[in-house]
Amino acid sequence: MNTSINDAKLVAQIKYQTVLFNTDTVILEGKMAQAATLSEAQIKRAVRFCQTRRYVTRDTTILLLSLYTGLRAKEIAALRVDDLYDDEGSVRTQFTLSAAQTKGARTRTVFVNKPLAQQLTVYSAWRSTNDAAAALFPSQKGGHFSANTMCQLFLNIYKACGLSDASSHSGRRTFITRLANKGVGVRTLAALAGHTSIQTTQRYIDVNDAQLANAVELL
Repeated sequence: MNTSINDAKLVAQIKYQTVLFNTDTVILEGKMAQAATLSEAQIKRAVRFCQTRRYVTRDTTILLLSLYTGLRAKEIAALRVDDLYDDEGSVRTQFTLSAAQTKGARTRTVFVNKPLAQQLTVYSAWRSTNDAAAALFPSQKGGHFSANTMCQLFLNIYKACGLSDASSHSGRRTFITRLANKGVGVRTLAALAGHTSIQTTQRYIDVNDAQLANAVELL
């Protein structure tokens, strides 16, 4: 095998890994772009599409967990049953990610709102396990998803419903942007996202013409 073929394979591998692991970006026509922030209509489209998939309840819960908590794909993949449910099987109102579960190796408290709690209750009945240490979202092989395969699940869902510029990081960007649009301060957003710098959080917030128009009406 000659060097040019090896080089081509290396480039292809790097591009593939960039899509899956550097999930704040997606490759579009050979260029790097930020993962899309989803509109309300796009969120509804993705949720409706999950109803057509083989694992309806699991995939819907994964999608909503991303949108309502801003968790990274790696963090979702690492969740255990007892992270989200107490000893009685009730949904926790908050839980703590261990350092091993997070990207920055720092613990973080995650809060569960009412819509997500309702979905997690449905998921618990479907999941039906007494093993508190088991993967919250088991893969087809029965264990945890890897960060890689969880990223791919998001890509498959978004691509299939026409959101080709979205990735596993879109839920995180959407979570932060939606809260910012409702007036939540950047320091609170940074704490919810697990960012040590508010500058990092600010880069997640999308601004569109409708938001700008609403802003000037406040004067």
